[in-house]
Amino acid sequence: MWLHLWHLAGVLYLLAGVGAEDPYRFFTWNVTYGDIYPLGVRQQGILINGQFPGPDIYSVTNENLIINIYNSLPEPFLLSWNGVQQRRNSYQDGVFGTTCPIPPGKNFTYHLQVKDQIGSFYYFPSLAFHKAAGGFGGIRILSRPLIPVPFPEPAADYTLLIGDWYKADHAKLKAILDRGHRLPFPDGILVNGRGPNAAYFTVEPGKTYRLRISNVGLQNSLNFRIQGHEMKLVEVEGVHTVQTMLSSLDIHVGQSYSVLVTADQSPQNYYIAVSSRFTSRVLNTTAILHYSNSAKPASGLPPAAPTTVDWSLNQARSIRTNLTASGPRPNPQGSYHYGLINVTRTIRLANSAAPVNGKQRYGVNSVSFIPADTPLKLADYFKIEGVFRVGSIPDSPTGAKMHLDTSVMGADYRAFVEVVFENKENIIQSWHLDGYSFFVVGMDGGRWSPASRKQYNLIDTVSRSTTQVYPKSWTAVYIALDNVGMWNLRSEFWARQYLGQQFYLRVYTTSQSVRDEYPLPNNALLCGRAEGRTP
Repeated sequence: MWLHLWHLAGVLYLLAGVGAEDPYRFFTWNVTYGDIYPLGVRQQGILINGQFPGPDIYSVTNENLIINIYNSLPEPFLLSWNGVQQRRNSYQDGVFGTTCPIPPGKNFTYHLQVKDQIGSFYYFPSLAFHKAAGGFGGIRILSRPLIPVPFPEPAADYTLLIGDWYKADHAKLKAILDRGHRLPFPDGILVNGRGPNAAYFTVEPGKTYRLRISNVGLQNSLNFRIQGHEMKLVEVEGVHTVQTMLSSLDIHVGQSYSVLVTADQSPQNYYIAVSSRFTSRVLNTTAILHYSNSAKPASGLPPAAPTTVDWSLNQARSIRTNLTASGPRPNPQGSYHYGLINVTRTIRLANSAAPVNGKQRYGVNSVSFIPADTPLKLADYFKIEGVFRVGSIPDSPTGAKMHLDTSVMGADYRAFVEVVFENKENIIQSWHLDGYSFFVVGMDGGRWSPASRKQYNLIDTVSRSTTQVYPKSWTAVYIALDNVGMWNLRSEFWARQYLGQQFYLRVYTTSQSVRDEYPLPNNALLCGRAEGRTP
């Protein structure tokens, strides 16, 4: 039966326009609740095939991923793919603005293609504050065999999912937010779903290992370091970087990095230390780097983390693209000269927090997003009026009082835009755009102005899908809008996202060609006002 389902899924995806020359990988996942004890107390966690965190996805550039998900939870469920771009296919994005939830007791098959991508990413549940219960896992997209990678193949490749965590079940946290209150401070930090000293990573003396580190937490930036070892930064969300030696690395919520670590110290165990950044109270945890030829425990104190914003800002500015390395294709990554393209539009986005109707809300340009009764992408496809209005969020901050709306910003296909994230608050922010990578051209303290463009990096900045904005600071990015669809732009501070700090970017063309956008999948779930319609 599974072989029949897999064959059917492959046929359906071929009909959606994917070439037969690209290989397929098949996954069947069952999503359940189960008992977990990450911080020593019993909690209700989300398991995938009985695992917390969920299984890694291994793939190679351009492969088609057929992921059949059975929802055994008593409520609707969706998975989203953080950083995987869904070329021409926002129907598979796995957020409620584009995809109907999988009903309890039902299944849905995602058809993804990791088109022209390499690197380190992760998946996570996007509905109902499920992210606070687990359901996340790593995604690694390897280069095709003939494409050179700018470092020797490591002895092993480890996924490290780090993030802040609460002892309370996600349903209790959701109820706090639904009542219009802020969440308390998190209780701890997990490494691969485990608390202090519970996650082990075994290495052999003299060998080099790749660590793919993703911050899958709910709100806090984290600093990562390894006792007695330096790390060589080699990749950021699909871009090979200039290889830089680091003693510690700030990883903001939603971000992913790859580092190389060589086991070149005396055989024993060493602390892997992770600490919260920019918080009034610092959370700390440790995992263990274990040398295979030693039973000697870790000793001494874990290495200390940096403490200043300037340190983090300077590190972020120092991360550069390796212009001599190949990306997913056999051409230098620097051949796309983003700094020579004329910007056709500037969008300024300011985050804010305020009560609306007596409840805590968060917004962008004074608009706090509320979900519609129908996924926006389906409403767009079926031309259902009254679900959303293009232009319901302005291009710039207005200073107006925050209000609720299903905010959608329109954008032209193939436009080249500048987006400035403005953060007037005392907290750090992290922003993510589904369906895209963008060039992080500048960041600094204070207020952005057109004169700020003089300090942009227009030569070798990194392209990524998630960027941080420091307290009372700004970050500017360039985006080539080459991916038609309805794409979620959101705060990665998950309580803020849940309470409205997000909107959808509708990248539109009048073309109906599959070269620009795939049609509605034959297996698409239809809900809300789209229910019962014929695809």
